[in-house]
Amino acid sequence: MSQTRTPPRLSAWRDRLDARALGVYAALPGPLRARARRLGYAFLPILQCGLAAGLAWFLAHDVLHHSAPFFAPIAAAIALGTGMGRRVRRGVELVLGVIVGVGFGDLLIREIGSGAWQIALVVILAMSAAVFVDRGAITGTQAASSAILVATILPPGSAGGYERMLDAAVGGVVALAAMALMPVHPLRRARREAASLLGVASSVLAEVADGLERRDSELIRSALQDARDTQPAVDAISEQLAGARELVRISPFYRRRRPEEIVLTAMLNPLDNGIRNIRVLARRAIVAADDQVDVPPALSSLIAALAGALEVLTRRVAADSDAPTDAEVHRELRAVASRAKRELITGSGLTETVMLAQLRSILVDMMQVAGLSKISALATLPPTVRNPAVEPELTEEWPDAPDRPAPVMPPLRATRASMARYDDRKSSS
Repeated sequence: MSQTRTPPRLSAWRDRLDARALGVYAALPGPLRARARRLGYAFLPILQCGLAAGLAWFLAHDVLHHSAPFFAPIAAAIALGTGMGRRVRRGVELVLGVIVGVGFGDLLIREIGSGAWQIALVVILAMSAAVFVDRGAITGTQAASSAILVATILPPGSAGGYERMLDAAVGGVVALAAMALMPVHPLRRARREAASLLGVASSVLAEVADGLERRDSELIRSALQDARDTQPAVDAISEQLAGARELVRISPFYRRRRPEEIVLTAMLNPLDNGIRNIRVLARRAIVAADDQVDVPPALSSLIAALAGALEVLTRRVAADSDAPTDAEVHRELRAVASRAKRELITGSGLTETVMLAQLRSILVDMMQVAGLSKISALATLPPTVRNPAVEPELTEEWPDAPDRPAPVMPPLRATRASMARYDDRKSSS
């Protein structure tokens, strides 16, 4: 497939501009860099909100000839917002809230007048009706604010209630059109956040391995805090993927990205589970360092190897130009998983056993992030019990059963058979 190539002169000019912008960014103090990065991420949604608000006002004021279409730009701006999650849902909730609030405000204030008790009554009734109609939080608050505006700033005699409802509908439609025709790329944001999260996970594991070798519990505590600070990023990815699901449904430009959205959505739960298991591993590593436990060097080395494998996975998820292939990522993770054997902790205590168990759980989670099924991930691990629910790809002789027969089927067929047995057990339970 041929690709459009950027002219060399334009490409050189863009590279110089990027270098200057990067130099200015690097010269900023740390707090300002974080704020500049936040503004950079939000600039396109802000631009989208501004254009949609102006267009909504133009349509309501100059096309529909409404004298003060206050609700049109408000509805467009709030429906879009700067967040990427559930924008369609947010727009629907806002329009419903305005319709309910304006309807109650116009009907009641015209009859009972405006005052303290009238406003209290209208707000109670409008919010009650909004909650009855829809469970969204925006619906209730927008119904209350719309009713208050009608009762105070925009009295019922200033314009027809139907005009205000129509203005809100115009703003909502403009917001939907802006989402479809000027889409902001939530999949790219979600992918970037997921790659950043995996980078933190790799760094935390590397510091845990280093802390165990040096018996430095403070280093591990610092790594644990870094792992705990990732929860907002997990929530942000979930919100961005919710926005992506809406976008691929309504935007003709992004329907072809539906498979990518499905892959990223399937990645979220195992990624969240993996981060949580890393926190548990770090807490147990702190106990080992504080108790001066002689952690086997092979176990620390395995943690460091997993950190290295996650670096490869990070590059794959980021989808950079030099990103490794899925096969390369799977090979790295499988190589680490093949070392997670029970022999690593022979003669060790509870702490080392818990750490190995957590490592195996992290491996299963991260292999699912890399695209493997849970059954395939479990089959990659060396067995720790005599009869595992999932037949391992690499079988080993048990010390107390040297005459255990070797499997008669190749590993791939054995794995398929074990998957069938596993499904039968689940269906019968």
